[in-house]
Amino acid sequence: MGENQLEPQPFDPKNLRVSDADREHVLGLLQKAVGQGMLSLDEFTKRTDRALASSTRGELNSLLIDLPGLVHADVAPVREEPLLLRTGAGTVKQKGEWTVPGTITAQCTMGTIHIDFTRARCAHKNVTLHATCGSGNIVVIVPRGWLVRMESVSTGMGNAVNKATDPADPAMPVLHVHAKVGMGNFKVKHPWGR
Repeated sequence: MGENQLEPQPFDPKNLRVSDADREHVLGLLQKAVGQGMLSLDEFTKRTDRALASSTRGELNSLLIDLPGLVHADVAPVREEPLLLRTGAGTVKQKGEWTVPGTITAQCTMGTIHIDFTRARCAHKNVTLHATCGSGNIVVIVPRGWLVRMESVSTGMGNAVNKATDPADPAMPVLHVHAKVGMGNFKVKHPWGR
């Protein structure tokens, strides 16, 4: 009878917590809006007070939503379509600033795939990685604080290892890994880690 009550609720990126840097960024945008004549000084003061008291992305975004051309840089749109990374004998790198989808598929025959989440924007609480590696290598780099769950892993003569074992931050995303490795190597690690 109570089964439906135990199902996890869908994650809403608007509920992500914000930092002092996020609040300062929004204050800068509000100052810009005053300079462009979009806000009166009275409205600026009210929104500044609300920005300083904000604790989630949704609260901060509500202060900017009616200001054309102003976007909170740290709030990227939630990417819904899955990401497919595939290589035969070459190298594929997903790194730098990019928007993380809820599902990533990495397929590697003899080449190498690097997936670096260090500077990526992730609005999802849960990210699923499906990795298939023949005789090549797949290397995944996650920020410290991310929780990595090796959900299902199978290997032939190769190796699959999770070295990203620092304590998890409950506010950070969870990476769910499903990996099949033949003779190659699959590794999850922290930046600059081994």
